Amino acid sequence: MDPDYDSLDPEVRTKRYLAIISAAFGLISIFAALLPGCGGFIGLAGVILGFLAVKSEMRKVAILGIVLSAMGMLTALGYQVLLSLR
Repeated sequence: MDPDYDSLDPEVRTKRYLAIISAAFGLISIFAALLPGCGGFIGLAGVILGFLAVKSEMRKVAILGIVLSAMGMLTALGYQVLLSLR
């Protein structure tokens, strides 16, 4: 039986949403890394949101968001370095 999410504490619900948004930002940052500046900022936002959500029930999703966002930031940084060497 699924829990009633409307009856959850607002802080618990918010941390769940932050974990999911962090993972989504991580995926978006990997794809947006090839756009100048976009991937880095989206990745940074994903890392911050992931760290805010680590102490929730969705810890694994938050950690996934942190890892994906960090990968997106590194990809954006690497792409910017390659563009500057050109």
